Order: sequence, then structure tokens, then C-alpha cells
Amino acid sequence: MTQQNLIALNIPQNDIAEINKAIATLKTKLIPQLKAIKSEDRKELPKMGDKTVAFVSKALEHCTANPELAPQFLDVNEFKSDVNAVETLRSLYSPLEQITEMLSDSMTLAGSDAYAAALMFYGSVKSAKKSNVAKAAPIYDDLANRFPAKRGEKAVKQG
Repeated sequence: MTQQNLIALNIPQNDIAEINKAIATLKTKLIPQLKAIKSEDRKELPKMGDKTVAFVSKALEHCTANPELAPQFLDVNEFKSDVNAVETLRSLYSPLEQITEMLSDSMTLAGSDAYAAALMFYGSVKSAKKSNVAKAAPIYDDLANRFPAKRGEKAVKQG
């Protein structure tokens, strides 16, 4: 069996340092401006997505041009501010979303490579233990204690 190599990642340390500085800047500049919401609250909110952007923009355009049709309780300036906020946030979010998705995919690939290599080593040590190779038994036992057993297997082993 050959070792899989789905990704080869080699980011120079000076690049990592620059990336970490950029992340720190993003946190410093963005987090004070942003809000977090609970998932149950998120479910209750009306959502503005790709399909509703044009509707919201057109509604603001008509509202601004025809203020007499806006209800008295609608703050048109706040409406404009919210639309501007969405535009600003989307312009920041889109490139970051691409980066985070690729980070996630790359972590998955690297994790898969690492786990597959660990399984190959584990299998080799297991075979060496069966053949009474020196040092294999304690290594196997250490790894076996950490091996992520399938559900039900632990219950069978422990019970």
C-alpha cells in the first residue's frame, strides 16, 4: 500500500508571521464592529440572501424616491445604513469565505494524509507485535489506547 499525498503544504515561517499579523489586524478592526447571534435567534430572523439583494436595493431606491409611501415608523436613514452595511460586509465576506473554505478543504486533505499515514504505521506495529518484534508491544498498546474505536466497540471491550 502506498502512502497517499493529497496535499503538500509548505508555508514559509515569515509568511505565517505576516498572515498572523493580517489576522490580528482583521480581528482588531472588525470584531468591535461585528455582532454574534445565537443559532436559535438566527432561525427567527428574516434572511437577506443572494436572491433578495436586488429586492432590497430596489425597495430602498423606491423608498428614497417616494418617501410619502414609506410608513411613519420606517427610519429611511437607518434602512440606507443597513443596506450600506450589507454591501460593505459582503465585500469583505466574499474573499474571506473563499479563503476559509480552502483552509477547511486543505485541513481535511492534510488530516486525511496524516491519519492514513498513522493507520499505516499502526498496522505495521500491530503486525510487528504479532511477530514478537522488540519494542512493538508497548507502542501498539499506547496507540491502541488512543485509537478512535467505532461506536459499540468500546462498550463491547469495556462491558
